[in-house]
Amino acid sequence: MKKWIKRIFWGLLLGLFLAVLLALQTQPSLPPAAEVKTADLSRAKDFLKRNDPRQIDGGSHRLVTISEKDLNLLLGQAALYSRSGAAQVRLHAGLADLRIAYALPKLGLWLNVEALLHETQRLPEFERVRVGRLPVPAWMANLALRSALKHLPKPQDVQLAKDLIERIGFGEQYAQVRYQWQQDSMARVMALVWPAPEQQRAMAYHEHLRQLSEAYPANSAVSLAALLPPMFDLVRQRSHGDERLMTAENRAAILTLTLHASGKSWAVLMPAARHWTPVRPLVVSLGGRDDFAQHFLVSAALAIEGGGPLADAIGVYKEVADSRGGSGFSFNDIAADRAGTRFGVLAAKNPARLQIAMSAGLQERDFMPDVSDLPEFLTERDFQQRYGAIGSPVYRETMAEIETRLAGLKLWK
Repeated sequence: MKKWIKRIFWGLLLGLFLAVLLALQTQPSLPPAAEVKTADLSRAKDFLKRNDPRQIDGGSHRLVTISEKDLNLLLGQAALYSRSGAAQVRLHAGLADLRIAYALPKLGLWLNVEALLHETQRLPEFERVRVGRLPVPAWMANLALRSALKHLPKPQDVQLAKDLIERIGFGEQYAQVRYQWQQDSMARVMALVWPAPEQQRAMAYHEHLRQLSEAYPANSAVSLAALLPPMFDLVRQRSHGDERLMTAENRAAILTLTLHASGKSWAVLMPAARHWTPVRPLVVSLGGRDDFAQHFLVSAALAIEGGGPLADAIGVYKEVADSRGGSGFSFNDIAADRAGTRFGVLAAKNPARLQIAMSAGLQERDFMPDVSDLPEFLTERDFQQRYGAIGSPVYRETMAEIETRLAGLKLWK
């Protein structure tokens, strides 16, 4: 009897070893996500405008259609944000062919997943799954998925999705989501996006900025370089040298400044902030201009939230939009965007280094170059005559000059 138990044990162990050997691979099955283009952002803006939840009545049923291209854009950005690899989906009538390349950096290996899902009366189910070279029975994959959803760190996320989503269906190169928006849905979403610890953190930086603002007359111009060091000194006090905590504190500090420089407050993001004592209004400036400060801070916030490439793409998109009827395409605005992106990436990836720079004192010239000689206010016609198109050799030459100037500044050395 003992021999049989040993044989079963060793058999199971060998089977597990072979399964792992078949499942893990040395290379990803997918390339990295493609860069976000200005046309992608234009479509995303239109999509969000059409499906703004603030404009939806409670209790109403909605049907959202998203193209395969846009869904892959979302998957790619999610993969970049989580730094986990890549994901791609191909959509057909009633079916979704999903591929995921998940990085295991500590092992130097990849978990490549190929899955075919079919639509049901409600949520899709697996029809075929392969992990690396290991086929996985569909019933086992569906069981594992249901179990995983029950044991996620934030089960309220799953519960909210269950309460909202009625059905997910697939067509040729598009997906459709039917959902019901409840009276309390927005409050539940905000509670997930801004849980209590995040709200407390935001309130701390709001209050700190409020105290700093009392030293200036209302609506006076204040250099961003005068506000960054004291705001980040609070980061130092609250993080206690913990880099992971420091990144979260950096995020709150940057978002607080971004909102104020844009004429907004935390109240636009979290209802609880409507009851906070308002900050005295200030005109936050950079290089003597409030628009530079806004470009810098918005790009920094986007970079710490979604990564540098997304922030860069949004900056270019705004300038293209401006050239078509706004203030015009301005390379000095792009320079402020790029400086802000670098700042946000540094705040996210190397917060200790940023903290050292802040403690040593900061001048505008340390993080924003002189860009007064760069072309600005170009109409679409002017831009096409001088640069042709985004990505042309002469355009790239100007962008390279911006990067050279940024690289020579104290904060980026």
